[in-house]
Amino acid sequence: MNKPILGSLGRNIQTLRMAKGLSLSQLAQDAGLAKSNLSRIEQGDGNPTLETIWRLAVQLNVPFGDLVASVESPLGENGVQVRLIDQGDGNPRVDVYWMSCAPNTIKQSEPHIAGTTETVTLISGKLLAGENSDLRHLDIGKAHTFAADVPHRYQTDDSWATLMMIITYAKQDVLL
Repeated sequence: MNKPILGSLGRNIQTLRMAKGLSLSQLAQDAGLAKSNLSRIEQGDGNPTLETIWRLAVQLNVPFGDLVASVESPLGENGVQVRLIDQGDGNPRVDVYWMSCAPNTIKQSEPHIAGTTETVTLISGKLLAGENSDLRHLDIGKAHTFAADVPHRYQTDDSWATLMMIITYAKQDVLL
């Protein structure tokens, strides 16, 4: 990631952490990171993986899109690129992503916030996706919805795969 992207990401994480009243030490511990690593991320000097960003989102109890909303270019590593396309503002919250996976890629994802589901629609290539215990082969133009609050993965064969991913978070109770 380039410096402006890292700076935006770091500011978003720090703002959300402080709004939730969490110390740097507490968030780092909860997310399984070294305090120094989280500090560098917040300062825009770190180079977090997608999984690290997801773990921070889960610990902050916010959608992944809240951390990457101001990032306009794709984020990625190890053959996977993800770009936020749009964020909903309804209840439940729905975010839409474009995702590209290189040939022979296995992208293992940790559980997201409780009640989260993902719907993936394959645009090109071949893809195996879903909960680790229930992976499905997707055909171009077909969609698959699965629980994303459990370990899940995306796996390609010897071709690239491009997909749209819709993440739907659990409906939040509205306090009056």
